[in-house]
Amino acid sequence: MSVVPEQAFRQSLRRAVEKAWDVVPESIPLTYPPKAELGDLASPLCFELARTLRKPPRAIAEAIAEAFEGDDRIARVEVAGGGYLNAFLDRNAFLNEALRSGAPTDPAPSDDQQDKVIVEHTNINPNKAAHIGHLRNAVLGDTLVRFLRRIGRPVEVQNYIDDTGVQVADLVVGFQQIRGEGLDQLLERYNADALRDRGERFDYVAWDLYAEVTRWYEADESRKQHRATALEAMEHGGNETAEMAAHVALRMVQHHLGTMDRIGARYDVLPHESDILRLKFWDHAFERLKKSGAIHEATEGKNAGCWVMDLPGVDEGSGEDQKVIVRSNGTVTYVGKDIAYQMWKFGLLGRDFHYRPFDWKPQEALYPLWSTWSTCSTEGESPESTQFGSGSRVYNVIDTRQSYLQRVVTLGLRSLGHDAEADESIHYSYEMVALTPAAVEALFPDYALSDEDRSKTYLEMSGRRGLGVKADDLIDTLIERAAAEIAKRNSDIDEATRLEMARRISVGALRYYMLRYTRNRVVAFDLDAALSFEGETGPHLQYSVVRAKNILKKADGEIGGELSLDALPEEARAEHWNLVLQFLRVDATLEQAVDTLELATVAKHAYVLAQTFNSFYHRYRVAQEEDAAIRALRFGLVQLYHDRMVDLLGLMGIEVPERM
Repeated sequence: MSVVPEQAFRQSLRRAVEKAWDVVPESIPLTYPPKAELGDLASPLCFELARTLRKPPRAIAEAIAEAFEGDDRIARVEVAGGGYLNAFLDRNAFLNEALRSGAPTDPAPSDDQQDKVIVEHTNINPNKAAHIGHLRNAVLGDTLVRFLRRIGRPVEVQNYIDDTGVQVADLVVGFQQIRGEGLDQLLERYNADALRDRGERFDYVAWDLYAEVTRWYEADESRKQHRATALEAMEHGGNETAEMAAHVALRMVQHHLGTMDRIGARYDVLPHESDILRLKFWDHAFERLKKSGAIHEATEGKNAGCWVMDLPGVDEGSGEDQKVIVRSNGTVTYVGKDIAYQMWKFGLLGRDFHYRPFDWKPQEALYPLWSTWSTCSTEGESPESTQFGSGSRVYNVIDTRQSYLQRVVTLGLRSLGHDAEADESIHYSYEMVALTPAAVEALFPDYALSDEDRSKTYLEMSGRRGLGVKADDLIDTLIERAAAEIAKRNSDIDEATRLEMARRISVGALRYYMLRYTRNRVVAFDLDAALSFEGETGPHLQYSVVRAKNILKKADGEIGGELSLDALPEEARAEHWNLVLQFLRVDATLEQAVDTLELATVAKHAYVLAQTFNSFYHRYRVAQEEDAAIRALRFGLVQLYHDRMVDLLGLMGIEVPERM
């Protein structure tokens, strides 16, 4: 009875088609009737069969309906319109099964490594504090992981640390050339105690210094030679510059983990770019790329002396027909290292990292986390019963501006003959995050908006204009606003409870706002809109669950036993049943969201559920209903809504507060 309705209908319909027409359809398309009175599921299959059977769709449908054998899941099938087959579930059976089974749980993951999915997300350059755009990446990646696990896929979550890249090099240049500080000064002046005494945070110090370095370069382009020198020193290792880079990257990763922990994002392993170099991953990949002819050394033009990859059909408006993989000075570009990393993810390198637990104190680690940090020797620990990498599919959650480079990585796999792995390399792209003019005024009270600015739907982030929103600042502002609203509504609660409520509401508001928009749409973040208790928001959904919980306090032991929609007047049955039906569609909605990578589908479905419940609550009495059978039924529906909605919100990383 725990069979998903869509699966049950497809199974029964396939048998009926074979019985009526002696054919077995390869696939059975499904849709949903616009009203529950017309059925619970529908299939336009007969319109497809008409092309091969050469008969009218309605005639085909009538024969299938006659051959259809109902069971304890599908009560009956009716022909509708020109040839639709509408299925009516055994509604009482599904209702009681849903109540008995309680909230769903994630199935046990498969032990088959060949079925493992890798999701790489967050991936913040370790050179400054996380910003609002990183929050969208982490929310999308973390939610995709939750959805995949719910539909039964074993998932490994990776957060790649680019600790030898240009951004880290620039930060080191800032300390060395602008601040005049070496490793000893860095350790002394910016240790935790010294920062605390000055009321500073290391990631915020780095944020300001990185912006200063950018301006310093702009004032004199020749200063960028310091960047090249730092990059070369970092790649070679064994010198003070490399040690400084490793130190600042470690400190920054600790801050980033603390920030993402506030919104519930979790990771399994932190692969480091430095180890890709030190463990010769790149050297191995480089030799294979050269041997296959995928890359070659340019002898003339602007790329002379570089190792390049030709880019047939991958231009994407870049104006390039070649991509530099290794620079003329011998240093590897980001995309080169990423090709090696992608090969490791699929188990194509024939070698592995060494691992050890990652220490990210002063924050308390709340979950096991492994790292490849400083494991260039043959020694190291291994996580028990876990093999990292070697996935069957890889999702790289990176914004749409990286689409070109992601295509180059995929082309690198194809050039080595790994077409199957290239097909399973999924770039989960998304658009940027901006601010509404109202949000700019709230977050930057000293920023002068022009009339033109005020007329825009959103304003893009710009460090040059001073419009850079640190992630922790945004979360703190949301919590502060939510706490103030809670104090107005609940004057009797203590501060600790109020802050915990505010945290849940704020994180729920943030995560839902990042999820509700399709991934190809710019998110124009607005504080008031995100925190609103009305409309399509996280707090609105949370409030509906709190309301259901308050109703259940009046149940007085009336929940339990077999319930029947037949206790209701016939005209009310469809609306009561609709609440159950919407939850029965959650599994199909999750599958659709994963297949299309449009997680907004689930967010929208949760909002529809909340609207359905609110309509039910306002229209029908529950505790005050005089008929005992109807009262028990309605309490059961409220219980179903509460439990299933808590679970559905949990899949989006949203916790429900005790009160609102």
